[in-house]
Amino acid sequence: MDKKTIVYYQMIIHNQWKVYIAATENGLCYLGTEHSSIDELIKTCNKQFPNCELRESSDELTLYKEQLIEYFDGSRTQFTFNFDVRGTIFQMNVWKALSSIPYGSSFCYSDIANKIGNPNAVRAVGMAIGSNPVAIAIPCHRVLGKNGSLTGFSGGLDVKEKLLTLEKIQYK
Repeated sequence: MDKKTIVYYQMIIHNQWKVYIAATENGLCYLGTEHSSIDELIKTCNKQFPNCELRESSDELTLYKEQLIEYFDGSRTQFTFNFDVRGTIFQMNVWKALSSIPYGSSFCYSDIANKIGNPNAVRAVGMAIGSNPVAIAIPCHRVLGKNGSLTGFSGGLDVKEKLLTLEKIQYK
């Protein structure tokens, strides 16, 4: 019988930020914004790690919490922790491309499609971005419309605006 994956989780509240985080021993597997719920966390973790065991705990999540707070405070521009995310090969390629967008910069959906070598997959890129289980850490908020407009964000457009403002990214 396979060993059950243990997923540790907690809610972080810091200044005007509220996020849910979850991680396995291999890395961060979920980061949900203030509009997410514990039910969403459970659903996402169970999808990535069927039959996982969820444990509320802060001790195992200290590294993630510290780096996120530094980011929210404006003193961190890059995360150094590992991720433990599961997706299709296409999704993983999109998420890797998102991870290469520098702090304070933005790309559009076609930039990401070009970066993964599939320029005709702009809509599919949008779907993959929307299914990113670690928003903020894999910076899907840095993707704007072709004309620099604010476009969809699974964590809520108000949160996307706060993140773009934090990073001083201009948008329409």
